[in-house]
Amino acid sequence: MPNWFIVKDQGVLHRPPKDKISHLHFYFHDILSGRNPTAVPIAGARNGTSATGFGDVIMIDAPLTEGPELSSKLVGRTQGLYASAGLQEASLLMAVNYVFMEGKYNGSSLSILGRNAPMQRVREMPEMGGSGLFRMARGCALPRTRWFNANTGDAIVEYNVFVVHY
Repeated sequence: MPNWFIVKDQGVLHRPPKDKISHLHFYFHDILSGRNPTAVPIAGARNGTSATGFGDVIMIDAPLTEGPELSSKLVGRTQGLYASAGLQEASLLMAVNYVFMEGKYNGSSLSILGRNAPMQRVREMPEMGGSGLFRMARGCALPRTRWFNANTGDAIVEYNVFVVHY
C-alpha cells in the first residue's frame, strides 16, 4: 500500500494510519456440562461412532476471562460455533468472534475462522478481521489447552492473540 492515497470526492492527499500490533491474553471457558453450559451441540453425525466426533457441531457463547479461573475478571465472550472436521484426528473448524466488554477494546470484536487441532500443545488460527478498534484487523491466535475433562468435554483454553490493526 502506498504511503499516501487520494480521497476521490475531495481530491486531498491523506496518509493512512500506521499499523499497531496488540497482544491480547485471555482464557476461554468451554463448558458443555452442568446446568449452565456455554457450549451446546446443535448437530451430530448420523452414525455417532467416530472417535473424533466427526460431524458434531457446537454453538458457543462462552466467557473470556483475565485468568484461568471462571471467577476471574470477565473481559469478553466467545460467540460462534465449532465443528469436528477430522476423521483421523481431533480437528475443529472454528468460526468465532471474540467480543470484548472491558477496557479500551470494549465494544470491539475479532473474527477467527480456521482449523484448531486441540490435541496439539499450541495451535495457530488466523484472524479474519474485526469491528471497532479491530476493523480490518489481521493476525493470529495461539490457543493452548490449560485444562480438559475427557468425560464432559469441558476445557479451559489460554489464548495469546497477536493482532495488527489501525
